[in-house]
Amino acid sequence: MSDPRLSARLTSSLNDVDNDTGRVAFCGPFVLSAITGFPVSRVEDEIRALRDLPEHKKPVVKGTYSSEVEGALAVFGFTMEAKQSFLRQPRKERPTVWQWMQKPRNAWAHYILAIHKGKEGHWVLIKGVKLCDTYSAGKWQFVCDGPHKGARIMEIFEVKRDLMADLPAVRATSAPVAAPGSGP
Repeated sequence: MSDPRLSARLTSSLNDVDNDTGRVAFCGPFVLSAITGFPVSRVEDEIRALRDLPEHKKPVVKGTYSSEVEGALAVFGFTMEAKQSFLRQPRKERPTVWQWMQKPRNAWAHYILAIHKGKEGHWVLIKGVKLCDTYSAGKWQFVCDGPHKGARIMEIFEVKRDLMADLPAVRATSAPVAAPGSGP
């Protein structure tokens, strides 16, 4: 019988974070767990695999780059696309999370925001009007009730399910369809 921790159940609802590590987990794995539905330990394993660490080493995953987040999402069948970057603007001129929430966006997509939290960066996940991160202990809460309303945004990424990832055989075997009347 297969281990239930190895497969996540995709739902249209929001996944709470499953921190099965028995210790504090950090924002990158938290955000990925909330998107994918997989436990933090499985997400951390995928991030460590991207870091080319020896298999016997399992350090805590702390501090993730956007390329690592994108790579881990791809393993779980998701795509991540950079939507906006404010890194070239001075920090005080960057929009806050609350200002960004007032703008139209896709209500069905997850948005990962890289924000300033003190002197470091921090990942938060937003879908619709709800936010999930380490400060909410992996539970979804309304952005207006969360602690990051005034945080300045560094970058915004849109995450969607990669529908073609579930169909590798179709992608590899499908041939272009000729238009009617265009053949010999």
